[in-house]
Amino acid sequence: MMKNQKIFPKWGQKIALCALCFGWNYIPAHAQSAPVLAGIDVLEARDFDVLQNQRVGLVTNQSGRARDGRSTIEVLRGARGVRLVALFAPEHGVRGLVTAGAKVKNTRDSVTRLPVYSLYGATRQPTSAMLRGITTLVFDLQDIGSRSYTYLATLEQCRIACAKYGVNLVVLDRPNPLGRAVEGNLPTQFSFVCPFPAPYRHGLTSGEVARFLNGRAAKKCPLTVVPMQNYRGQTWEETDLPWTRTSPNIPRATSPFFYAATGLLGEVGGLSIGIGTPHPFELAGAPGLDAQALARILNARGLAGWSFRAVSWVPSKGAYARLRCNGVQITLTDARVAQATRLNFEIYAAVRRLAPRLRFFDSVKRNAMFDKVCGTSQIRRLMQSGQSADAVWSVWNRGAALFERGSAQFRLY
Repeated sequence: MMKNQKIFPKWGQKIALCALCFGWNYIPAHAQSAPVLAGIDVLEARDFDVLQNQRVGLVTNQSGRARDGRSTIEVLRGARGVRLVALFAPEHGVRGLVTAGAKVKNTRDSVTRLPVYSLYGATRQPTSAMLRGITTLVFDLQDIGSRSYTYLATLEQCRIACAKYGVNLVVLDRPNPLGRAVEGNLPTQFSFVCPFPAPYRHGLTSGEVARFLNGRAAKKCPLTVVPMQNYRGQTWEETDLPWTRTSPNIPRATSPFFYAATGLLGEVGGLSIGIGTPHPFELAGAPGLDAQALARILNARGLAGWSFRAVSWVPSKGAYARLRCNGVQITLTDARVAQATRLNFEIYAAVRRLAPRLRFFDSVKRNAMFDKVCGTSQIRRLMQSGQSADAVWSVWNRGAALFERGSAQFRLY
């Protein structure tokens, strides 16, 4: 068992623990450089107080880990006074090995022998049968800060189910790898890849999103967020937390930035964005494209926090599988100033300039998916009409400041 005195300074221990209980962001003056502790570590330091004598269901995968590397499953299985009775799997499964978009099946965990209920298969919301006998549902997934990544859609479905069936929801908080910056529109169309009215880069932690969703809901659930300690919106590297691959194409701590930077491009067609290579979301190009010219155009734009170099690659999957693509490798030079989602529009405009015959938005299905991710058809129509990257960015980013002000009441740090 981790001892409280190993986490908090001696004289500040009691104050810090009380602060955590009430959700305050107490950081002793001499502990400003202390490492960030995720919600699971704080919960263990509190002797699992909110889970005592509870029958617990756990929504998690390989990204739910304590600072020392133990999985949240392992930690809760060994917690005195806590009975872990079931696991719930988001997209990619409990072990994170299922490919994007593929259905996850109900199964039994090979390690713990606990039942695993899929929340990305026949249903995406916990059913009454799944929750039978469970008094508290714990959510511990590492989100990546983009609205279309489905873990927060799963969180909302869990929140709705807990409100419906009177089950406690406990969210173990984790950092937002994209930090506090907010970018994007306030959507008007909602789906599993656009589940709530927040900008694409929302700037909130999972716990704060839960507070936001519950706060605006007509039917609220009994919600507890176990906050982090020493978190102030740092970049991931500054938290000193080890990164665990959250899904097959998010292998590194910087991958969330690249996902935000080119993920929308993946829905327009015409380009490889590195899926099927060791650099998912870090590349943008197509067969026959002038890579040197594309790099020159993008570097000339002077996009803060980003640089581009000409490369070629052969993806193992996608429309260009086993074909040589030419384009750019994207480098994140300063996460503190980089506007992530803007790159989707900058790269699109640059490629259209170089290769006007390259086909984008070439199917009804593709267009519908792009609109779902954007939460509107407006952005696609602007891009199809040949609007500049500046013009599209201006429209795309209109909701950011409004949301940033409106969500301040739900922030914990």
